[in-house]
Amino acid sequence: MRLVAIGSRVFVTSLRLAGVQGIVADSPGQALSQINSIGTSDDVGLLLLSDDIGKEIRYQLTEIRAKRPIPLIFELPSPGSKKEDIDYRSLLKQILGM
Repeated sequence: MRLVAIGSRVFVTSLRLAGVQGIVADSPGQALSQINSIGTSDDVGLLLLSDDIGKEIRYQLTEIRAKRPIPLIFELPSPGSKKEDIDYRSLLKQILGM
């Protein structure tokens, strides 16, 4: 299984230094289309998404997570981002349709 990073040029470049394949997305819409195209391949197990792009498309990401458990989509802080509290209980309820 592969690991793929999607985000800004700085985010992707920093993960490429660690050996992670990356796709630069300049907008949340572009990232969403990349996530949808990658989600159909069977060899990607984990998508790392920069949180600055992820927060714009969080609702769509929740729908994708509910339909397809693999690849796991995980948001990481982008360089220079501020700490944000996430209500994981609420997110899990959305994914489970409760």
